Amino acid sequence: MRRFSKSATRGAIAGIIGALSVAIWFFVIDLVAGQPFRTPDFVASALFGLEAAQINVALVTAYTALHFAVFICLGIAVTWLLDRTETPPHFVLGLVLGFLLFDLMFYMGVTITGVNVVRALGWPEVLVGNLIAGIALMGYLHVTGPGTVVSWREVLREHRVIREGLISGLIGAVTVAVWFLAIDLMQNRVLFTPAALASALFAGARGPAEVQMTAAMIIAYTVLHFGAFMVAGFIASALISEAEKDPPMLLGLILLFVTFEVLFFGLIAIGANWLLEAIKWWTILVANLIAAAAMGLYLWHAHPTLQAELSKPLEEESYV
Repeated sequence: MRRFSKSATRGAIAGIIGALSVAIWFFVIDLVAGQPFRTPDFVASALFGLEAAQINVALVTAYTALHFAVFICLGIAVTWLLDRTETPPHFVLGLVLGFLLFDLMFYMGVTITGVNVVRALGWPEVLVGNLIAGIALMGYLHVTGPGTVVSWREVLREHRVIREGLISGLIGAVTVAVWFLAIDLMQNRVLFTPAALASALFAGARGPAEVQMTAAMIIAYTVLHFGAFMVAGFIASALISEAEKDPPMLLGLILLFVTFEVLFFGLIAIGANWLLEAIKWWTILVANLIAAAAMGLYLWHAHPTLQAELSKPLEEESYV
């Protein structure tokens, strides 16, 4: 019981730190915009079904109390889960928690209030705020955790899938980014591609004329771009590791890539067909092929055991 109480206290403090970091982030944003406390007032009005006319102190206070209460519960739940699974808190989990908070805010906002709160506040600001909260919450748990504190280097050294997933994801993301930067430079429209993809994905742009060439759009899409490749890198690394034990799994990895390509182009065709003309479909295909080749080459050299396993049938055939 005493252990649970200590864990709950630690989780509550972590939740308060996470809540405070989000509150400070949006306070600064509102202050820069010349509208102090606009964010909590707007969210509270949407949550309680009221019209947001002017700043209501009681409404802001009530929402702030609810905001901190939710984060305290979240902190306790996360701490309990980490303790239960004996998982050390670290930076990666903070990022995962931040993205999860962003998703929850979007879906619960639309479901409960009927208002797209994320779009109204600006999704890049909301995403960054939630990432800060996730990292701050997990950072406190990391610093105050019992036993030996696990460093980034130790995590990467001991967990091969994480290490290789991170590196391969970075390789793929940078490869695609450099490819499209070169294409945009040759067409004299620097950074048009990430701006177009971001505008279609986040602002619902219906043509090149509606592309928003803003720093917020480009930075936000870049974050999403690298995040998506990190996930792809982790999946590829995990499959390659399994393929060392069972080489036919490599075929599954290839089929996964082909399926992803078909799905990717299908989603673009359905959601924003104009992108296939504005960016040119073949440049997207080549970008993904180059990224897959670069990631595959790195993972191939990182797994000599798999190379040896796959070369056995060839050696056996040569002796027949």
